[in-house]
Amino acid sequence: MLDWLYNQNGGSTGVAGVLISLSLMLILGFLMTRLTKLLRLPNVTAYIVTGILMGPYVLDVIPAPFIHGTEFLTDVALSFIAFSVGEHFEFSKLRKQGGKSAVITLFEALTASFFVFILTHLVLKLDFVFSIVLAALASATAPASTMMTIRQTEAKGDYVDTLLQVVAMDDVAGLVAYSIAIAAASSALTEASGGGTFQVVILPFLINLLLIILGAGFAWLLKLMTPTRRTADNRLIIAVAILLLFSGVSAIFDVSPLLGCMTMGMVFANIEGHEKLFKQLNYFNPPILLLFFVRSGLTFDLSALVSTKAVGSTSLAVVGVLYFFVRLIGKYVGAFLGSAVTGKPKEVRNYLGLALAPQAGVAIGLAALCARQLGPEVGGTLQTIILASSVLYELIGPASAKLGLYLSNSYLTGPEELPGS
Repeated sequence: MLDWLYNQNGGSTGVAGVLISLSLMLILGFLMTRLTKLLRLPNVTAYIVTGILMGPYVLDVIPAPFIHGTEFLTDVALSFIAFSVGEHFEFSKLRKQGGKSAVITLFEALTASFFVFILTHLVLKLDFVFSIVLAALASATAPASTMMTIRQTEAKGDYVDTLLQVVAMDDVAGLVAYSIAIAAASSALTEASGGGTFQVVILPFLINLLLIILGAGFAWLLKLMTPTRRTADNRLIIAVAILLLFSGVSAIFDVSPLLGCMTMGMVFANIEGHEKLFKQLNYFNPPILLLFFVRSGLTFDLSALVSTKAVGSTSLAVVGVLYFFVRLIGKYVGAFLGSAVTGKPKEVRNYLGLALAPQAGVAIGLAALCARQLGPEVGGTLQTIILASSVLYELIGPASAKLGLYLSNSYLTGPEELPGS
């Protein structure tokens, strides 16, 4: 039926095909959340599963030309995600809370990345480019399902306060780690093709530095163009326009908008009167993020996981399974060490790592960007691993977080009704 509609109206990239595809993605993504809500799973899981089911490897509802023609959704969604991450970095709040959570975040993010790199590059002998980027992606943690579990249990205390601060900072750690890793990967590829020191080391550093400076400049431009006398609608229009402009400028030079948009959000968050604009963007975001996550599911190569496809000499399925468990171990060990170094009580030290399992949001966005920057051979394989593991992490994440909250005495009722159990 859909094939007939597409064929009668200029194909999947004709006006009718594009509108029907977008509508189906929104409607089916929303309907799937009704099911995942019953299972107490976050919306991101619903969106990814919807995309997988609609994609070319299952029901083939959305044609490949449409998927290829909507790559821009990755840049748009990542721009909004990165800008929103900057909101969590108000200097006044960070000074009040101290640096303990930052130290814990550094430990758990770096330990997870280190463990994954050791596994892939030194144990499995996989390519450096593949290993360094996958290790960077391992650092990110998705806060949505953890925050949902905290709201459901009405948990409170030092464990909850520390957890909220760590998951907020974790996205920043993931963005920075990816920016460094992709620069290192690009340098390795350039060096392999005979590039000089300038191309290999200096140029990637200068590009990232320029993006940070540009991001700060765009934040002040946003401030100047959105004075309080403007209506809420006009402020939103200008904010979206500036974010899209920054993404476009980044795309011209074929670099990620992540660091710049995060810097823009961070600088803007420390300007008086910023709260309303962040709230407006949060209301504006859901349809864009839904489309992005559904599209990520559409690109998921389900056949690769059940086929004999290999990364180096190791099957993709084995790499995915090992990544799933090693990242969990790294998160737990890193959170334990960070809590011990900062003198946190044993309730935080022993159980904080249990709540750091979920991985979606930023990690999926970075994987999608990676697929474009490094090509289908390396980037596409990384994206398949991240998407598959993200679904599994989101399935166990709420239950694991609730167990951590219970064992840390952050709430009083028993864990007999764990999400997903």
